[in-house]
Amino acid sequence: MVIGTPKTAHATRVLMLGSGELGKEVTIELQRFGVEVIACDRYPDAPAMQVAHRSHVIDMLDRAALRAVIEQEKPHLIVPEIEAIATSELIALEAEGWTVIPTADAARLTMDRERIRRVAAEELDVPTARYKFADTFEELRTAADELGWPVVIKPIMSSSGKGQSVARSAADLEQSWHYAQTGGRTGAGRVIVEELIAFDSEITMLTVRAVNGTMFCDPIGHRQVGGDYIESWQPHAMSAKQVERSQAIAKKVTDRLGGRGIFGVELFLCPDDRVVFSEVSPRPHDTGMVTMATQVWSEFALHARAILGLPIAAIRRHAAGASVALRADKALASPAIEGLDRAYSQPDVDVRWFGKPNAGPRRRMGVVLATAETAEAALAKATEVAGGITLRDS
Repeated sequence: MVIGTPKTAHATRVLMLGSGELGKEVTIELQRFGVEVIACDRYPDAPAMQVAHRSHVIDMLDRAALRAVIEQEKPHLIVPEIEAIATSELIALEAEGWTVIPTADAARLTMDRERIRRVAAEELDVPTARYKFADTFEELRTAADELGWPVVIKPIMSSSGKGQSVARSAADLEQSWHYAQTGGRTGAGRVIVEELIAFDSEITMLTVRAVNGTMFCDPIGHRQVGGDYIESWQPHAMSAKQVERSQAIAKKVTDRLGGRGIFGVELFLCPDDRVVFSEVSPRPHDTGMVTMATQVWSEFALHARAILGLPIAAIRRHAAGASVALRADKALASPAIEGLDRAYSQPDVDVRWFGKPNAGPRRRMGVVLATAETAEAALAKATEVAGGITLRDS
């Protein structure tokens, strides 16, 4: 692997498609190696744009706009950081010789809940919740009756819990249908209807595919509300059988997706050591932000090394830790954070403020990180610190 000098004819160029907080951390890690990073997003001044060498504001669902930027910048690596991308154009570009991380097919499959669920359940035969698909409200009603109450309803294409809800009876269906139709990444359309799994806990198995093989981070427990990440901790307590089954599912799914990089494999831990596959993201995962406090190399550092073709000799965790998301409770035109002096009066605490230019209700604006003797103690500390931080208009 040879890496050139940024902003020269010999630079190694990486194009980030999506420039949120996860992309910002990947950008920083790539720049530690002297990589030239170009950030793209649908709005100006996104977090990764603030640290990249240059940036472009484009609609990444627009095939022509996407191709124009790639042909202009001529990146060595194209790195999707979000789902809402014209993946059909990525497929065409990859066929022409461009390199998409981890692969264009992985981006296409994981953007679409129907495709990835059919691959997991029907092709790979990994355990999943029972599911059906619905194109109309009547089909949703029929699917829910057949699966049994309660059911989880999600748009085929969405992220960060947008459009996702639980319907506990027929009375909830109309509201769930409307939310799914307005919350999807690509507008109204098909939904997936799933049985609500009776799980003990849910985890993210961060899985790294590098030039020297597949490796796993210690399991990350997390709590979500409405599909939105609220808090996570590492390590999550699991039986040896659950760890074995989780890693086997993660490897089977990521082997099918192929390529190099980190994958966030979401799993349900159920009674009797059962493990059920939920979803997979072919990129760093929001719950994995805890690794910025717990691991020698965070998930972002691991992703950067893997996509650059560097071997990863070992993944080491040096502490137990937790993360708690800082979310706006209302619209903020010019966000500001208050209370950092109190936060940093606590030992083993860090706060990452993403620098997003504006906020709507529930939008994730930062994260509190904490370490302690146990993950439970770290979570209690991070929760206390987060409670003392205020997000407001400046």
